[in-house]
Amino acid sequence: MGTKNKANELYINRIYDAPVKLVWDAWTDPQKAAHWWGPRGFTITTHSKDLRVGGSWAYTMHGPDGVDYPNKTIYHEVEECAKLVYDHGGNDDRPPLFRVTVLFTEVAGKTIMEMTMALETPEAAKEIKKFIKQAGGNATWDRLGEYLAEKQNNQDIFLINRVFEAPIDLMFEMWTRPEHIAKWLAPTGFEMKFKYAQIESNGKSFYSMANADQSVVMYGKAHYLEIQKPNLIRYTQQFADQNENMGRHPLAPTWPETMLTTVRLTEEAVGLTRATIQWEVYGEASAEERAMFHNAKGGMTQGWTGSLDKLEDYLK
Repeated sequence: MGTKNKANELYINRIYDAPVKLVWDAWTDPQKAAHWWGPRGFTITTHSKDLRVGGSWAYTMHGPDGVDYPNKTIYHEVEECAKLVYDHGGNDDRPPLFRVTVLFTEVAGKTIMEMTMALETPEAAKEIKKFIKQAGGNATWDRLGEYLAEKQNNQDIFLINRVFEAPIDLMFEMWTRPEHIAKWLAPTGFEMKFKYAQIESNGKSFYSMANADQSVVMYGKAHYLEIQKPNLIRYTQQFADQNENMGRHPLAPTWPETMLTTVRLTEEAVGLTRATIQWEVYGEASAEERAMFHNAKGGMTQGWTGSLDKLEDYLK
C-alpha cells in the first residue's frame, strides 16, 4: 500500500492476470466475493446487495476469533467493468470510515485495479494505514489474485505483496546477493547461512537455517530457473539434509517436495518498489500434499510477513 497524490489518501494498485469482466464479477457478485473479501481467516455473510447508485451492500465479516463485524457499503457511482465509488466501514449506527474509488482497466487481457481510499485528514490516513496492516487487510487483494488464478487458470497459488521505500535496483540486490538474502529471508528467530550460492539463471544454492540454540537446523537448496534484472526472479526450492540429499520439511512431512517462487519487482514511483511474491507447488505432488499447501496459506502469510518485515528493517 502506498500513498498517491493527496496526504489524506491511501492508494493501492494491482495487475491481475484475468479479463476485467471476471474481476468485476468477483467484486460485485456476493457469492464470488465470499471467496476472497477480507483478511485471511475471515469469512463474510451477505444480507442484501443492491448494486446501483444509492444502493447498499449489507454484510457481516466473521473474524477467526469469532468476533463479528457488521458493515454497510453505500454506492455513489457504479460504472460496469470500469468504476466503483462507495463509502466503507460504516453501518446504520456509525458513519463510514472512508470513501473508496476503484478503477478497473483491461490491457491485453489483464486487469489493472487502482483503488484510492480518501479520509478526512492525513492523520486519519496514517492511522487507517497502520490499522489495515495490523489487521492483515492488505491480504484481501492477494486473496483476490488467488481466486482469479483459480477461476482463470485452475491454479492454486499463494500471493503476497509489499511496497518498499527502496529503488528497484537495490531491491533486486536484496533478492539476488546471498549476503543480503541471509539477513532477512529466514523465518523469524532463525539464522540463514549459505554453503554456496550461484544466483543466476540455471544457478543453484545450498543453505542452512537454524534457530538460536541450534535445536532446529533445516537445510534447503534452490535452483534458479530465470533471473531478469531488475524485475524477475524465479526459483524452485526443496528441503534437504546436510549432504544435499532430498529431504522433507522437518515439522511437516506432507509438505510438497518442491515449491516454485516467483518474485516480480515493479517500480511504483521514484524510490518505491513493489515486491509481488507468488508461491505454488511445482512438479508432481499428491492430493494430500496439495491440500496441505492450500490449507496453510494463513501460516504462509505470517511467515512471509515476518521475513518482509525483516527486509524492511534491513533496508533502513
